Amino acid sequence: MFEIQSNSIEETLQLGRRVAEGLKGGEVIALTGELGAGKTVFVKGLAKGLGIEETITSPTFVLARTYQGRLLLHHIDLYRLETCNDLDSIGIDDYLGGGGVIAIEWAEKFMGDLPPPFLHIIIEPGEDERRLIQIAAADGAAWEGVYNSLRWRQNGFS
Repeated sequence: MFEIQSNSIEETLQLGRRVAEGLKGGEVIALTGELGAGKTVFVKGLAKGLGIEETITSPTFVLARTYQGRLLLHHIDLYRLETCNDLDSIGIDDYLGGGGVIAIEWAEKFMGDLPPPFLHIIIEPGEDERRLIQIAAADGAAWEGVYNSLRWRQNGFS
């Protein structure tokens, strides 16, 4: 597991862009953290890193949005879903089998239903715009491209 201290919204956006550099398609990114933690901010950075120019908004009420860039980005929000039937009703399997990148907010609600290996990004808010961001994958080898796209230092990234 890696830990990054993000000191601003811009640093969280930059981290998303860096993660996008190592993506090839077919990846699932599970984002967890409380309301307002910065999950959508991270996805905005991810979208920029994939060359997406559209404005990224949280899909809380529409549940899923798809954006075209270097790779398709499927941005899914599970906040309003309660059961596995709800998950099936949004066609989750279609997204998982589509070859794009899937960024799932509120993934903690269905972690047991996500296919491994997924990248788990935990965002914990601190004071002001500071965030502690933890990045973990059960199979680190599957995420080697992402890990290589990040340059780590003790208090953040360069």
